[in-house]
Amino acid sequence: MTADDRTAANRAVAQRYAGAWAAGDLTALRACYHPGFTLHYFGDHPLTGDHVGLAAALATLAEVSRRTRRRLVKIVDVTAGPERAVVIAREAFERDGVVTELDRVLVYRIEGDLLAECWVYDGDQALVDEFLRG
Repeated sequence: MTADDRTAANRAVAQRYAGAWAAGDLTALRACYHPGFTLHYFGDHPLTGDHVGLAAALATLAEVSRRTRRRLVKIVDVTAGPERAVVIAREAFERDGVVTELDRVLVYRIEGDLLAECWVYDGDQALVDEFLRG
C-alpha cells in the first residue's frame, strides 16, 4: 500500500467517525473504535493520562460528558496523512447555565479500519482543566 493509499484509508476512517458523531449515531460511533482503543488526555485534572482499552476509554469519555455536558457544535475539518488522521471539532461545554465553545483537535492512529489511539489537544486547556476538575 502506498503512502497515498494509506492517507486515503485513514481519511475514510476519520470521515466515517466524524459523520457518525455529527449524526449522533452512537452505535456507528462505537463501531469505529478498536477493542484496544487508547485515549490520551492532557492537562491538569483527574482524567489526565492514558486510558487503555475500549471500556476504560469509553468510561473516561462518559465522565468528561458528565462533567462538561459537552455537545458537538460542528465538525470543523477532517484530514489525514499516511500515519495519522485528524478531526477538528468545535464543542460546547456547559456549567451552571454558562455555555463555552472551544475547538478540540483529535489525532488518531488507525489500525485496520478502526480508531486505535487518540490524543486530545484542546484549544483552551485551562478551560478544560477547570471543567474537568469539578
